[in-house]
Amino acid sequence: MTDEHTFVRAGTGYPGSEHTGTGHTGTGHTGTSGATSRTSLRAGTTRGRGRATDRPRAVTPAGLVDGVVLVALLAAVAVGFGPAWGGAGYLVPALGGTLTGLAVAWVGAWRRWSVLLVAATTVLAYFLLGSALALRHAAMAGVLPTPRTLHELAVGAVHGWKAFVTTVPPLASFPDLAVVPYLLLLVTGVLAGTVAWRARHAAWALLPVVVALGGVALLGTILPAIPIARGLVVAVAGLLWASWRAAETRMDANRLLSEASRSATRRLRWRRIRGGVAMLGVGGVLAVLLAPQLVAGERTVLREMITPPLDLHRYTSPLVGFRQYTKDLTDIELFTVTGLPEGTRVRLATLDTYAGTVYDASSSAGAGVFNRAGEVIDTVATGTRTTVEVSVTGYSGVWLPDVGQLAGIRFTGERADELSSSTYYNSTSGTALVTAGVRPGDTYELDAVVAPPPDEDTLATAKILDVDLPAPRDVPDAAPAKAQQFAADATDKFERLVNIRDTLVATGVYSSGLDNQPPSRPGHSAARIDELLAQEEMVGDDEQFAVTLALLAQQAGVPARVVMGFYPDEGEWETGRPYVVTGADVHAWVEVPFEGYGWVPFDVIPDEDNKVEPLPRNRQIPKPPILEDPESPEEPPQAEPGDVEEEDQDEDASSIDWRQIAIVFVTVAVPLAMLALPFLLLLGFKARRTRRRRSAPVVVDRVSGGWREVVDAATDLGAGVPRGATRREGARLLTEQLTVAATPATTTLAHRADATVFGAHEPTEAEVEQFWAEVDQLVSRMRGGVGWRHRVAARLSLRSLRGADAPPLHVAAGRAVAGGATQLWRAPAALVRPWQDRMARAARRRARARDREGR
Repeated sequence: MTDEHTFVRAGTGYPGSEHTGTGHTGTGHTGTSGATSRTSLRAGTTRGRGRATDRPRAVTPAGLVDGVVLVALLAAVAVGFGPAWGGAGYLVPALGGTLTGLAVAWVGAWRRWSVLLVAATTVLAYFLLGSALALRHAAMAGVLPTPRTLHELAVGAVHGWKAFVTTVPPLASFPDLAVVPYLLLLVTGVLAGTVAWRARHAAWALLPVVVALGGVALLGTILPAIPIARGLVVAVAGLLWASWRAAETRMDANRLLSEASRSATRRLRWRRIRGGVAMLGVGGVLAVLLAPQLVAGERTVLREMITPPLDLHRYTSPLVGFRQYTKDLTDIELFTVTGLPEGTRVRLATLDTYAGTVYDASSSAGAGVFNRAGEVIDTVATGTRTTVEVSVTGYSGVWLPDVGQLAGIRFTGERADELSSSTYYNSTSGTALVTAGVRPGDTYELDAVVAPPPDEDTLATAKILDVDLPAPRDVPDAAPAKAQQFAADATDKFERLVNIRDTLVATGVYSSGLDNQPPSRPGHSAARIDELLAQEEMVGDDEQFAVTLALLAQQAGVPARVVMGFYPDEGEWETGRPYVVTGADVHAWVEVPFEGYGWVPFDVIPDEDNKVEPLPRNRQIPKPPILEDPESPEEPPQAEPGDVEEEDQDEDASSIDWRQIAIVFVTVAVPLAMLALPFLLLLGFKARRTRRRRSAPVVVDRVSGGWREVVDAATDLGAGVPRGATRREGARLLTEQLTVAATPATTTLAHRADATVFGAHEPTEAEVEQFWAEVDQLVSRMRGGVGWRHRVAARLSLRSLRGADAPPLHVAAGRAVAGGATQLWRAPAALVRPWQDRMARAARRRARARDREGR
């Protein structure tokens, strides 16, 4: 980048322009030739090559205008962080980074620092001011840097971007993420300011601004922040400023020095300002009208595309330890919940993927993703907002007990900071996870949205949604048949689900394998579920029956997932009192998605003393019949000759899958036809051109068309015959440029064509046919004298259509694009030019009126 200043040429009339030289007299003469200088010739209207002073632009009034424009542009960029941040707290680091970056760029332009010095100053400013602007919560007295803030600034510059897009908005709960807007706007300010104040082509300063605008959009949420206003500021204001800078550069390079020219320059500048204001108004109206159509639909942001770096495989499914709660922790107080609404369950984890051994939580498109969560969590859930307090006494693990749909998590114990920084939440499954682990003594508050589940009569008329859950793998062998058997003849999804649930409850016996219960093995692997389904009396507890219902429901086409959590038995807890959760309160249930209600729980808990009755006939799997030894069949009659062959032929014919053949044919043929279509159209056009020339209504035109056929064939082979060349000139050029055309027949055809076209007598049909026969012979000779690749390329060449003197296609395409861009650039100016002319005429009339009044 070069500073935008030049030195004054000697002899221009500026003070200090005198210099000594051979024969220089200081009166406008140079040397001994007696020639007068441009100053004396043009009488004070000499053009200066530069400015009268050598001041950097940054310290001029024009530089102040540049700074104001850049502040406005970068402020528009910074506002884009609003939806993701969820408050105004981002403005201090974002605007602080903007001003810091512009300040570094301004000092560098003023003192003409090198690039390395500007970069070093930027890094120093980032660390010195970052504590006060981005990490005030950790800075000494909210201003001074500390070792902790310096460490967080260094780490945030590298890893902050990943944390920014993998954290659940709003991000105001994570003040350490303010490093991202601070650093982005700081770097953008340094780059834009340096280009604006030091580069000759200042319009390039818009490039880092536009890049930052796109970066903020990608780092944000799917909800944009006043996109029309921000787009107008960045696009219209930025283009007006760039146009003004370009005009200033041209004026500075050719500044007229007389008083009249200065007045003309001022008038031109005001005309440009008025035109720019008019363009701003037109652009604003067009943006308001067109923006809703152009930005329809959800926008793409990184946080919707990037899966957070949380490895769920490191954490064991809580359902594996279900029997531990029922056996070892039955009377142990796990945690106390205060403020629990009536009928609400405490969720420990939602499990949506099955792999044959364990039902586990997952992070995918249909199951949702785990993102960092804080004191405020965006949610669209409907219901009653309530605050629930949880005090952990005997529970420990990474799965955080929660309630309903969370709108915020606030830890209040001694480990609050540690737990807050390691909390993740999946808003789709309603599951919270703390990688640091929850243990006795921890306390926290939940801001939850709860809604009572609808009854089954209401659900019978609701639609079950098709949710793309992870497909179960290695399911029990008996699951498909049992799902069909238990669902009976029901066709409706809800009826199939209820039939399967009721069958499991009616034919099952509840047992956790305690001393006073029937034997029951723990676990929910495919082998354990197969064992359960094979029993006449299915014995198990919530773990086995919930997994079985979920798997059979999915086999019946109903999306289902398993939830492990806690709720009190009926009559054991009163609403309004703290709910003390013990191991005896553990349960597992199934959730199914319904339109308008979300995921609705379904319990499948049989009685402990259930009297199992045989299934009705429509729910029994038919047993295969017992086969008896068949009697020896009678000898079949003698087949007629040829019968077997005909049957085989009929069998082979019926085995051909014509539908599959048609699909393969269409899949292959249609793309090939689309690829070949342009070439076929080109060959067809050339063939039609030849036919029209050969059968032209005027006989003379057939002869001239025959010569054009020779020239076009030669042009496609690489010869260059200008469109204005005569036939004899064309023949000479063909013989010089193409070896295959260097024969007497080429010149003879040209002479015969001239004689026929300009002759006194009209040629006969026989003469024309003879002429075209020689044309075909010459064209065949030219094409046969080159390789086959050259021949194919000539057949598909566009040179004969565009002309031998036409520019190459890539050059023509570049010119077309440039011309279109120029027209788009000039279109707004063309719209406001009539207004500008009208205002200019009115200004001239007022000036003439003032002159008459003065006289």
